[in-house]
Amino acid sequence: MAPAATATVKTLKGVKRDIPFVWEGMDRKGNRVKGKSLAPDEATLRADLRRQGIAPSRVKKQSQAFKSGGKVNAGDIAVFSRQLATMLAAGIPLVQAFEIVGNGHEKPAMQKLILDIKMDVEGGTSLHEALAKHPLYFDDLYINLVEAGEQAGALESLLDKIATYKEKTEALKKKVKKALFYPAAVLVVAVIVTVILLIFVIPQFESLFKGFGADLPAFTQFVIDLSKFVQTHGFFIAVVAGAAAYAFIYFKKRSKRMRELLDRLSLKLPIIGPILNKAAIARYARTLSTMFAAGVPLVEALESVAGATGNIVYENAVLKMRDEVATGQRLQRAMENTGLFPNMVIQMVAVGEESGSLDEMSGKVATFYEQEVDNAVDAMSSLLEPLIMAILGVLVGGLVVAMYLPIFKLGAVV
Repeated sequence: MAPAATATVKTLKGVKRDIPFVWEGMDRKGNRVKGKSLAPDEATLRADLRRQGIAPSRVKKQSQAFKSGGKVNAGDIAVFSRQLATMLAAGIPLVQAFEIVGNGHEKPAMQKLILDIKMDVEGGTSLHEALAKHPLYFDDLYINLVEAGEQAGALESLLDKIATYKEKTEALKKKVKKALFYPAAVLVVAVIVTVILLIFVIPQFESLFKGFGADLPAFTQFVIDLSKFVQTHGFFIAVVAGAAAYAFIYFKKRSKRMRELLDRLSLKLPIIGPILNKAAIARYARTLSTMFAAGVPLVEALESVAGATGNIVYENAVLKMRDEVATGQRLQRAMENTGLFPNMVIQMVAVGEESGSLDEMSGKVATFYEQEVDNAVDAMSSLLEPLIMAILGVLVGGLVVAMYLPIFKLGAVV
C-alpha cells in the first residue's frame, strides 16, 4: 500500500457555518489519504468525499481545536507570506500550496484561516478577493500588492516582495516594542516592590518604633503615614488606577484626536522620541519601496504608505503629500513641505525620482533607518540600565533608610 498522502478536497458550503474536520480514507487506487476540510456537518463532508472517489474511514470534528488555537498575529501572516512565496517559486500550484501550508501549520486558528482562503480560491475567487474577506489579518496594502501581482501575471514575484516587506516591518516593530517594554516593565516592578514594602514591611517597623517612646525623624514618619494611607485606601487607589487605564485604552482606540495628541507627544519624548521618528521613516520608506516596485502608481501607493507609518502624525503628513503629488507636485517637494523628513531622506528620494529608481533609493533609506533604530535601541538599553538601577535603589533604599533612621538616632543617644 502506498504511503499516506494529503489530498486536496473541495467541500460544499451549506447554509450553516462551516466546521473544520480532519479525515482519513482510501482513494480509487487503494492508497490511504488524509486531509483537513471545511463542511457544514460530517454527513455533507462524507458525501463530498465519496463523490471525489474517496471512501472515508474516519472523520473527526476539529472545531474545538481551531477555537483554542490562539490568536493569529502579524508574525503568523509574515511566515505565511514567506511560505506561500517559496511554494509558488518552486512551481507548486496555488491551491496545493495553500493545502500544504495550512495542513503543516502548528496553530489551529491559522490553519482555519488558510483553509478558508483556499476554499474561496478553489471556488473561483481571485486571491486578492479571498484575502479581502479577512481584513483583520490582511490590510489594504497587502491586498493591493496581491491584486497588482495577479493583474501583471507576476504573483510569485509580488508575494516574495510582500514576504520580505512583512518580515522587515515585523522585525522593526519588535525593536520598537523592545525599546518601550524594558523601562515600562522595570517601572512596574519598582511600583509593585514599593507597594509590598509599604503594606507588609513598614507596619512591622512601626510596631517596633512605638516602644521607643521618642519622636520619629520626619522622613520616617512620612513613610509610616504613607504606609497607613496605602493600607487604608489601597483598594480604592487600585480601582481608580484600573479605571483610568481602561478609560485611557478605550479612548485611545476610539478618539482620533487623542491618538494624534499621544503620537505627537511620543515623538517629542527624550530618548524614545528619536527612535519612534526613525521607525516611522523606516516604515514609510520600506512601504513606498515595496509599492513602487510592484508597479503601483505613486498617488495610490502613498495612500497605502500613510497607514503603514504607525504614527498618525506621519500618516496625516503622507496623506497631505498624496494630495500635493496628485496635483503635479514632485514627491521631494511634498516631503519638504511636511517638515518631518531629514534632508538626507529627501535628497535620496530626489535622486530616485530623477534617475527613475525611486523603489531602490527608498529601499536604501529604509535599510539605513532600520539599522539606525536597531543601534538606538541597543544604545538606549545600555543607557537605561544604570538609570533604572538608580531609580530602584532610591525607591527601595529610601524606604530602608527611613526605617533605620530611628535606630541610628537611638544608637547615637545611647
